[in-house]
Amino acid sequence: MRLPFDGAITDFYETEAPDDIRDKIRTADKKDILTPTYPHSARMGRKQYEREMEALQIELVKMQDWVSTTGARVACVFEGRDAAGKGGTIKRFRENLNPRGARVVALSKPTETEASEWYFQRYIRHLPAGGDIAFFDRSWYNRGVVEHVFGFCTPEQRTHFFAQVNPFEAMLVDDGIHVFKFWLNVCRAEQLRRIMARERDPLKQWKLSSIDVKGLQKWDAYTDAIRETLTKTHTDHAPWTVVRSDDKKRARLNAIRTVLHGLDYTNKDAESIGSIDTSICGTPDIWDA
Repeated sequence: MRLPFDGAITDFYETEAPDDIRDKIRTADKKDILTPTYPHSARMGRKQYEREMEALQIELVKMQDWVSTTGARVACVFEGRDAAGKGGTIKRFRENLNPRGARVVALSKPTETEASEWYFQRYIRHLPAGGDIAFFDRSWYNRGVVEHVFGFCTPEQRTHFFAQVNPFEAMLVDDGIHVFKFWLNVCRAEQLRRIMARERDPLKQWKLSSIDVKGLQKWDAYTDAIRETLTKTHTDHAPWTVVRSDDKKRARLNAIRTVLHGLDYTNKDAESIGSIDTSICGTPDIWDA
């Protein structure tokens, strides 16, 4: 089987990845958690996960009914390194929701016209209307991290972004939009293991891009950009929720719980939602570079 990008990901693993990262991946069992600081020693079992997820799916349907009935607007922003689990988490949010009122926003590279507009302009077009939930699979925070790391924006443009993003989000919240910002965090070894798995899976190769490949060499630059972004944009009106996503099951459950606990919808059953595992889901204090 021909590998995408001529096997550049496997080549990085074999010739460029740090020795400790390569050793972790080579010696680990498929189910092992590779982050030594992760607060759980093993991944969540499937039966427990499915039982808890079923209860949350019922609550999500109730929540969407409330959104539709009341005309509420909900925007969920998902950010994180490549292969951190953004798309999979969004998929579990939407699994049983009416897709007409639960949209995914995953924008491609700006067109020439969009590049000449106010930076936030193309994202504003996709904000939720009354009765809608919008899931942003990456967002305006591209400028804070990806564009900066790859030189797609100037330092002045990034400085301008940081000057405007907090007031921009304050306006969204002041106008009544419920804004949830998630940063999914994954360790370097786990990220590389997931990206290599995508490289070998013909059903998932479409998820890979040249940016993913080049980004493997820029771990430290990403780390610095993420740290600065979280520090400058974690606010009272639009706080970040960091989710340590080395265990995808726990990450999905706790992200969903965060939204459900954050909305006062009709017939809410707090006991069915369950408590948030604050050791892996909380403020940027738990972010692990």
